[in-house]
Amino acid sequence: MSVESVSAETFAHKSLAVLHHLSASSRAEVTAAAALIADCVREDGVVHAFGTGHSQALVLELAGRAGGLVPTNRLSMADLVLYGGEDPAVLDDPLLERAPGIAARLYALAAPRPQDLFVVISNSGVNNVVVEMALHAKERGHRLLAVTSLTHTRSVPAAHPSGRKLADLADVVLDNAAPRGDALLELPGGGAVCALSTLTGVLLVQQTVAETAARLLASGDRPPVYVSANVPGGFEGNLELEKRYAGRIRRTAS
Repeated sequence: MSVESVSAETFAHKSLAVLHHLSASSRAEVTAAAALIADCVREDGVVHAFGTGHSQALVLELAGRAGGLVPTNRLSMADLVLYGGEDPAVLDDPLLERAPGIAARLYALAAPRPQDLFVVISNSGVNNVVVEMALHAKERGHRLLAVTSLTHTRSVPAAHPSGRKLADLADVVLDNAAPRGDALLELPGGGAVCALSTLTGVLLVQQTVAETAARLLASGDRPPVYVSANVPGGFEGNLELEKRYAGRIRRTAS
């Protein structure tokens, strides 16, 4: 790739092409993912979303945002401190997501119910805590939705002692179509710039939310959806909706 082809225009052109293709190629998987979430909502379940690193951006896209579903809960490494009594210094460890036992601890702190659904998000799909969370959820009978890059995960070895990857464990996999390493534009002499997985992940997540709402409406169920807290009555209305899931969903300032 030449220096001239590394530009804002090139990234826009290439990323939009991927998004356009993905919107059509992922229809079956989005429909299947929406079926899982709609069933969870109908069964008075909660959708627990988990990811580390930049995958947390998609967790926030799904859990607790305006226009999104109310029965959603963000699982975070910070829960170890906020709810688990750990010293904040534990979060300074850049390799914490590779430590064994972390996912089991986060799961216990969330105290999910059997009908709850887990959404685990990881571009590589191989980090220890991500695979551990998926294993933990499946072993306890939860349905599991994964958002990952199949291109990346198929090109790297498994890191978890089980030899499993996130995509191996999920009931439904949403492939974010990101390249190996995530960055889209190759640089002259090696390397690449401009990550893609957040853009494509947001598309998949919001398509799934839209399809979930459509399925609920088709069955006569009103989707429990957040209104922006920055419109009159939004904050108060959201609090009323959240009462149904008291103690099961967490909403912090972070």
